[in-house]
Amino acid sequence: MATLSELGRRAKQASLELALAPTSTKDEALVTAADLLVERAEEILRANGEDLAQAQRAGASSTAADRLRLSAERVRSMANGLRQVAALPDPVGEVVEGWVRPNGLRIERVRVPLGVIGVIYENRPNVTSDAAGLCLKSGNVAFLRGSSAALSSNRAIAGVLREGFAKAGLPEDVLVLVEDTSYESAREFMRLRGTIDCLIPRGGPSLVQAVLDNATVPYVIDGDGNCHLYVDAAADLGMALSLLVNGKTQRPSVCNATESLVVHRDVAGAFLPAAAEALAGVRLVGDEAARQIVPTIEPATEEDWGKEYLDLTLSVRVVDDLSAAIAHVQRYSSGHTEAIVTRDLLAAQRFTREVDAAAVMVNASTRFTDGEQFGFGAEIGISTQKLHARGPMGLRELTTTKYIVTGNGQIRS
Repeated sequence: MATLSELGRRAKQASLELALAPTSTKDEALVTAADLLVERAEEILRANGEDLAQAQRAGASSTAADRLRLSAERVRSMANGLRQVAALPDPVGEVVEGWVRPNGLRIERVRVPLGVIGVIYENRPNVTSDAAGLCLKSGNVAFLRGSSAALSSNRAIAGVLREGFAKAGLPEDVLVLVEDTSYESAREFMRLRGTIDCLIPRGGPSLVQAVLDNATVPYVIDGDGNCHLYVDAAADLGMALSLLVNGKTQRPSVCNATESLVVHRDVAGAFLPAAAEALAGVRLVGDEAARQIVPTIEPATEEDWGKEYLDLTLSVRVVDDLSAAIAHVQRYSSGHTEAIVTRDLLAAQRFTREVDAAAVMVNASTRFTDGEQFGFGAEIGISTQKLHARGPMGLRELTTTKYIVTGNGQIRS
């Protein structure tokens, strides 16, 4: 097994070549890799089956198993993601702005790759494909370090992708997978200064905390998703019920699932019983006002209000007005996605203006905060930070800029 420093050296060398690759070559590589994913789906699913069997023996939760599990449909979705990325405009070389100074100097700010993107992630083998595709199109090497739980799946996917990229004439090392999944390896990975230009963690609170404690390279945090749905006094209650059920139950193990329900007191009496019935099988925890309306709701603790459950549990709070709703959301928000259901334009405008999150929805499910749904093809993560990138991180978020200054002999006096 190659050492991390050797893998890093290979990644850095490949990044120099990839940065100069024309768009046509990158697109061909992505489409070729997508075709190979579909052709070799059986091989990938066999490897994933090994990971799932091991996870079951280890007593993995249903949430962890869902994140780990691949299917023929999910492999096709990974391939389609690569094709969609290939069809997107190439950000590399884009002139962001330009101007001419009084002395005749022409200044342009141009998009360029970051270089080597390190991604450290848990379970989710689809991240291997999504990250590799976005990194390649934006001219960056994908330096990936997955978890032991998904190692067989990640090996299979990375092997297919590397083969596809090479068939298009790119170095195989535009994708480098770290197979040492020890804790010591993870910590060393986070400290590869001079190799990793940007580190992105994809995982739970413990992984994020490990990055905060150990990383010595620049990083962008893909944070928790305690996503709220606020049902306003002026809400269409049928719409609100549909958005709630979709946000909570369509795929509860992901970061854009709805975790917290906030309801205006004026409509709580009508809405909460219908919500409880529609959410059969979902554990509800709430405040005293909610429990008076629906006695089967369990008492909520202070911890419940800020929790990302990632399962079929939902917190419920009744509030007196929009101000109280905004205050509750602001206090417990993780900065991911917050939503309001209302027919009142002023209420919607105030909610979107005052709520501080990467994405704020009006009359739409929290599940839409997603790179593919936003038209990015895929995403390498959803940033809950405010610097450089925020929300779904697509191609442009994986670039930086440099200034190109052109003169005709000017000197500074």
